[in-house]
Amino acid sequence: MRNIFALIVAFFIAGTVSAQISIGISLNLNTQPAWGPTGYDYVENYYLPDIDVYYNVTTHRYYYYDKKGWRYSVNLPSRYRNYDIYNSYKVVVNEKNPWKNHKSYKEKYSSYKGRHDQQPIRDSRDSKYYANKYHPEHNNWVKQQKHDNGNRDGMKKGSDNRNKKNGKNKK
Repeated sequence: MRNIFALIVAFFIAGTVSAQISIGISLNLNTQPAWGPTGYDYVENYYLPDIDVYYNVTTHRYYYYDKKGWRYSVNLPSRYRNYDIYNSYKVVVNEKNPWKNHKSYKEKYSSYKGRHDQQPIRDSRDSKYYANKYHPEHNNWVKQQKHDNGNRDGMKKGSDNRNKKNGKNKK
């Protein structure tokens, strides 16, 4: 009996963990920046090898090095004002505080400097990105969701069920 109970508890816990991971992944897809590369359902950070900068998806901050150490900002530093972030290469780094291992990432991804072969989310026609508020199709997607949810029961807007009820009550 104890073995059966332990097995049931184990399945319940596994199902809960799986659901939490699934929810976290789908939410992250919708918060990635429009300049992020397609093909990733979950991203913690991007590393931009052209300029040795990291971007944290959760905090929406850029992490960069200056003479005094690692700094962060919601905008790229002014020295990168002409940097084309949509056409640059981004490396997905799913690690907390990757700038602490910058030497390793710089060496590992130095060959990606100057590459321009990633499609940004903004240019994707894959509907899974439409829920991302930064995607150009987002507003159309929202309108469609409202339309679909408004007509969920198959009835047209403005109609009601009173005639059906009255019809049943009349004999």
